[in-house]
Amino acid sequence: MSYQIPEPEDAGTSASIASAIQEITEKAQLLVKDEIELAKTEVELKVKALGKGAVIGAAAGIFVLAALLMVMHGLAWLAWYILPVDNASFFWGFFFVAGVFLVLAAIAGLLASRFFKKGSPPKPVMAIEEGKRIQQTVNEARAAEVQR
Repeated sequence: MSYQIPEPEDAGTSASIASAIQEITEKAQLLVKDEIELAKTEVELKVKALGKGAVIGAAAGIFVLAALLMVMHGLAWLAWYILPVDNASFFWGFFFVAGVFLVLAAIAGLLASRFFKKGSPPKPVMAIEEGKRIQQTVNEARAAEVQR
C-alpha cells in the first residue's frame, strides 16, 4: 500500500491561509489586550495596597510622635536632673536630649536611604512571566513550522 499526498488546491489553500493569518492576528491582538489588562490590574492592586499601608503607617506615626514628645520632654527634665549644672540651667537637659535625637535621626536616615535603594518599583511580574511564556510558545511554533 502506498501513501499518496493530496494535491493542494491553489484557490482554496490561499483563502484558508489568509483566513488563518487573519484569525492568528485577531487572537494575538486579544492576547496583547489581555496581557495589558493583567499588567494594569496587577499594578493597580499593588499601588492600592501601598496606599493603604501608607495611610495606616501615617496614623501610627502621628501617635508615635505624640508619645515621643512626652518621652522627650521627660528625658530632658531627667537629663537636667542628672547633669552637673545649677538648678536655674534646666535648658541644658533639653539641648542634651536634642543632640541625642539628632544622632539617632542621622543613623535612621542612613538606614532608610539604604532600604529605599534596595526597594524596587511595583512591576507586573505575572504579566511579564505570561508574556515570556507566550513568546516562547510562539517561537517554538515558528521553529516547528520552519522545520516542516
